[in-house]
Order: sequence, then C-alpha cells, then structure tokens
Amino acid sequence: MFFVKNYAVAVVLCVVTMLCWGSWGNSQKLASNDRWRYQLFYWDYGIGILLSALLFAFTLGSFGVEGRGFLADIRQAGAGHLGLAFLGGVLFNLANILLVIAIDLAGLAVAFPVGIGLALVLGVVQTYWFNPKGDPVLLFAGVALVALAIVLNALAYKRLVASKAGGAQKGGSGLGIAISVIAGALMGAGFFGLVSKGLVKDFAVPETGLMTPYTALVVFAFGLFVSNFLWNTIVSLRPVRGAPVPLSDYFRYGTPRLHAVGILGGTIWNIGMACSLIASGTAGTAVSYGLGQGATLVAALWGILIWKEFKGAPKAVSLLNVAMFALFVAGLGLIIKAGA
Repeated sequence: MFFVKNYAVAVVLCVVTMLCWGSWGNSQKLASNDRWRYQLFYWDYGIGILLSALLFAFTLGSFGVEGRGFLADIRQAGAGHLGLAFLGGVLFNLANILLVIAIDLAGLAVAFPVGIGLALVLGVVQTYWFNPKGDPVLLFAGVALVALAIVLNALAYKRLVASKAGGAQKGGSGLGIAISVIAGALMGAGFFGLVSKGLVKDFAVPETGLMTPYTALVVFAFGLFVSNFLWNTIVSLRPVRGAPVPLSDYFRYGTPRLHAVGILGGTIWNIGMACSLIASGTAGTAVSYGLGQGATLVAALWGILIWKEFKGAPKAVSLLNVAMFALFVAGLGLIIKAGA
C-alpha cells in the first residue's frame, strides 16, 4: 500500500486536507437552488464519499509490496476497531447535518465558528490523547492561534452583516447556538478520534487486528452512507425551517449536473480525509487533524476572493481579515513545528 515516511511530505498531505475540507462547500453553493435543497445535495455527497473511499482502497491501498493490502487488512481487522470506524462515520454525518441546521438558525457568523472552533480544540485534544506524538506546548499554542483566527473571522463577518443592515443585526437564536455546540462536540470528540483509535502504528509493518488508513476510510464511509438514510431522512421530513423535502424530489428535480456536483463535493471532502489518515502515520493524528481543521480559514478565503462575500466591507472588517490570516499562518507554523 502507499504511505509516506517523510515528515515534509506528510505536512503537504495535511495542507491538501485543509484545502479539500475548506473547499467542498463550494459544490453545495454551485448546486443550490429553490428546488434542490441541501437535503437532496447530501444524498449525492454521501455517495461521493463512499465511491472515492473504495477507489482509494483498491488502488493506493492495494498496490506495492510494503504494508498490508486492503482486502487482507479488512479480513483481519478486529470487530471492535471496525465498529468504531463505522460509528465515526455515523457521528460525523450527524454532526455535519446539525451544523448546517445551526447555520440556518443562528447564522454563519455564530454557528460555524462555534461548531468548527469547538471541533478543532476537542479533536486535537482527543487525537493527541490516543496518539501523543509531537511537542504538546507548540501543538496547543498553534491550536489556540487558529482558534483565535476563527473568532476574528466571526467578528469580521458579524460587522459585515451589521454594515449591510445599516447597523441593525439580528442575533442568533439560543437553539441555533445550542445545536452548533452539539455539532462541534460530536465532530471534535467523535469521528476522527474513533477512526484513528484503530489505526496501525507502523504502516510498513502493520500490527495484527488494527486497520490501515484505507480500511478505516472505507468503513468510515460506509458508516456515513448508511446513516444518511436515518439522519438525512429525519431532517428532510421534519426540517427545522421550511417545508418537508420528500425523497421523490431527488428523482424529480435531480439532473446529471446536480448529481455530478454533489458527488464531486463528497469526493473532494474524502480526498482530504484520506490524506489526513495517510499523513497521521508520520505527522501524528493530532497534527494531521489540527492542520486539516484550518479548513475554516480556507473557506473564508473562498468567500472573500471568489464569492465576494466581503465586497464593500468597512476598513475595520478588512483589518480583522488581515489579522485573521496572520494568526492562521502563525498557528499552522506552530502545529507543523510541533510534529517535526
């Protein structure tokens, strides 16, 4: 199977994770219209994650003479570790859908920083607990800087909204904030820690009973895909806001382009997940996860440069964005140095 031994290459893979996790949301924006709501997009998103996981497993996870091939690996993996990776997919899917609902209730500026910021902190703490690799002082200092950058991102967005509304800004509801906290807790303390708990420690000579990254990725993807029939059905038939979205709309309004965009979105996210798991063998799971969650700022870049969400913003907002990116770069530097 393919794996990396060089730390610099592992860091590059972590950066790819960050770019993918911060970019897949563009596919949802491209596919959004009055008839094709996020619940319909999510079916294709889950399919994209599952198909790309299988593609990784039967290519990079099966070629080469070192390590253990995918089919041999999944046959010998312990049922407990397989179950944890599957549960990781179930929990991630729930957290991701809850975060979308929280954004709808409380707004992006409140829900996204609360949810993803909490996920970043909890995720690094948990993954470091399972696999204490890297300098903890540098690692958690870097996490703190990235978290502060996320806060500045939220402040900049709130000031932008206030300026466009003539100074009158609606506050987020308590329910939306509560849901975003639950989403962040599930995402940070749930999926990556559960998946990484069953990973082999030595990718070249894998331990018996544990999983290679490719097996973990496939089992995680199956957990996500299967749970879509529960979580996505619930939020489709009983949405917090708007009319119910029957499954028949998927076949009624779906076009080849819309399906392709949704599958592409899932594939982009899963490329990031694969790179993070592969890099964790050299960089450590805490470093690879921490760098990957810098995706929040990548998403902000998309919003500023491509979608022009900050067009016409006051000077104070621009200064907050500059400070945000400076803290982001500094935080990533400390996280990278922590694992060196």
